[in-house]
Amino acid sequence: MVKLPEKWQQSQKRLRAVQLAFEFNQKVTEPIRQCASDNGLSSSDQIRQIIGLSTKKPKRPRLTVSLSADDYQQLAERYQLDVEDKAGIRAAISAEITAYAKQYQDES
Repeated sequence: MVKLPEKWQQSQKRLRAVQLAFEFNQKVTEPIRQCASDNGLSSSDQIRQIIGLSTKKPKRPRLTVSLSADDYQQLAERYQLDVEDKAGIRAAISAEITAYAKQYQDES
């Protein structure tokens, strides 16, 4: 058997991780999300802390959203871009989110 380089061995360990999904009512999810937000953590990292597992500070903190083909169509119309201009749509979303966050901070 060929020995994998160290970098690849670490990746192989991560590939074996299993994502667990839990369904709770709002009385459970909202306090977890609020606590995570207050602590600057993702919900996942907040759960890891609650159950006594370690967390790592993200190298690139990010927000994610899943978009369907219909979503891209709506956004292309909203931003007056071609539906195939995924980079342009992404840039417009980023600008809108940044403006929203700035306005939110100014109001707080």
